[in-house]
Amino acid sequence: MDIEQLSTLNSQFSIKRYESHKDSGVEWIGEVPAHWKVKRVKDVGIGGLTNGIFKTKDQFGSGLKLVNVTDLYQKNSVINNENLDRVCATTTETNRYCVRDGDIFFVRSSLKLEGIGVSAIFENGIEATVFECHIIRFRPNQKYVFPKFAIYQLNSNEIRYKFVIVSKTVTMTTISQDKISTVDLIYPSCREQTAIAAYLDTKTAQIDRKIDLLGQKAAEYGKLKHSLINETVTRGLDKTVPMKDSGVEWIGEVPAHWEIKRVKDSSLLQSGDSIVSEQIEEAGLFPVYGGNGLRGYFSKYTNDGDYILIGRQGALCGNINYASGKFWASEHAVVAYLNRSIDIRWYGAMLLVMNLNQYSVSAAQPGLAVDRIKRLLLPVPPFTEQRAIAAYLDEKTAQIDSIVATINSQIDKLKELRKTLINDVITGKIKVIG
Repeated sequence: MDIEQLSTLNSQFSIKRYESHKDSGVEWIGEVPAHWKVKRVKDVGIGGLTNGIFKTKDQFGSGLKLVNVTDLYQKNSVINNENLDRVCATTTETNRYCVRDGDIFFVRSSLKLEGIGVSAIFENGIEATVFECHIIRFRPNQKYVFPKFAIYQLNSNEIRYKFVIVSKTVTMTTISQDKISTVDLIYPSCREQTAIAAYLDTKTAQIDRKIDLLGQKAAEYGKLKHSLINETVTRGLDKTVPMKDSGVEWIGEVPAHWEIKRVKDSSLLQSGDSIVSEQIEEAGLFPVYGGNGLRGYFSKYTNDGDYILIGRQGALCGNINYASGKFWASEHAVVAYLNRSIDIRWYGAMLLVMNLNQYSVSAAQPGLAVDRIKRLLLPVPPFTEQRAIAAYLDEKTAQIDSIVATINSQIDKLKELRKTLINDVITGKIKVIG
């Protein structure tokens, strides 16, 4: 990113280049302004790094406010004090695990590798607050470090990557205090840090607002697409034909010449075949499809042709996918074998608007109640109408999908701009004067 590009984001800030640079001695940073310093996290903190308080489930719900691991996953890296849980704590625990404004917290243990080492800052606390055992507290010495400046570095791609590669995974992924404390950070003067943080707060907020607006726009197109599919598969293309009550509450009236049939009268639903994860390769002869699409490849196949696959297990059970050619359908997918009088694209759209996930049953994980789905009623137009509806929806949804893809591309570019902006400023490639 050059100065001209940055200038389009600026109003009250002055942007230019630093006059002289030096090698920072830190690989990910490279050169920095000559007067900037490089220090380890532990050399600019007070009291060292500390793990949080351990409490049992029955001690939650009342007492002091508690910073939990989930509170660290904030878009702006600032902990939301209003949504904190509460926990019972003794006076000794309160003193040991107290939280102060400017404290920075790291995710110490995470179920997901990419979650490890994420950090957030605590600000504007008005109640006594403690922090829990899955996070680590770092208290910056504000004589040397402005916390908001530090948080931008700590959540940069380079440091986040460094935390990930030094973490350990058993049942959960964890990172030690030592791995965090020895990370190198760069520090200009406190005045510069404050100006940089203020600049980034302002500019990233502007970018985030644009991203949010585009996300809302994409969501509206998603609603439009769903509404279009629902209206078309339940009402048809000809709005002048006589209508009748379908007898199905969520559908209402349908064209009078359409038939009302059970799912099992239109298709045979059958679970796929078992396959263990060790048999699935990253590349191979035939794709393996599970309940949420492609899982990998295998040397054998169960099906050959065009089929609808319905997710059978997990949070996304009931979702609809298509598979063509030779493939292996795993036990996590339900294969729909259609009658000859049923068009596959129309039927897939019909199953989509039926929201099959609502018929899942809870056990260790949600599972689709296939026997119940077989008995569900749906309106079935003549085959020629099915094909006409499918063709119409293919055309119209493709137009919407193209618009959404363009919006998502704009969002991706803004996210990349955000990352580049932060990196350029916190490493001194660009000088900010408040």
